[in-house]
Amino acid sequence: MEAPAAPHNPAETQLTVTSPEQMRELGRRLAKLLRAGDLVMLSGELGAGKTTLTRGLGEGLGVRGAVTSPTFVIARVHPSLGDGPPLVHVDAYRLSGGLDEMEDLDLDVSLPDSVIVVEWGEGKVEELTEDRLQVVIHRAVGDTTDEVRHVTVTGLGERWSETDLETLSG
Repeated sequence: MEAPAAPHNPAETQLTVTSPEQMRELGRRLAKLLRAGDLVMLSGELGAGKTTLTRGLGEGLGVRGAVTSPTFVIARVHPSLGDGPPLVHVDAYRLSGGLDEMEDLDLDVSLPDSVIVVEWGEGKVEELTEDRLQVVIHRAVGDTTDEVRHVTVTGLGERWSETDLETLSG
């Protein structure tokens, strides 16, 4: 009898971002690593830069429409302008029911054909797939300009086990 496969160690990189433009550029670089079926979970306090990062992702993926916070519509689909996958941008902040409420959005149907980015998705979307990218954005303590962010990108699951996240450093 074969031993069960060892769980994949998560791929991880940490970055310092010093401006909104750098956050957008990080999103553009991250888009180069993404493909249809990828789930990206973003976390960080209000104003940390989650939507700014997603705006860069949309630019990098070449999708239609301005990427803005979907707080009041919950989810927004941005179709591709080329042959790439559409971007589904979800803000789960106001959803309290976990996966039950998320299922109403049919993300499991969209996932195979789209890149899905979920802000505030912790404890709500992990069951969609074992393979996901977690992006945590922290404001730097004591930053007087309120611009410096520390970003940790962690790839979970087999999909990310062979991906070099260090390429995000630019």
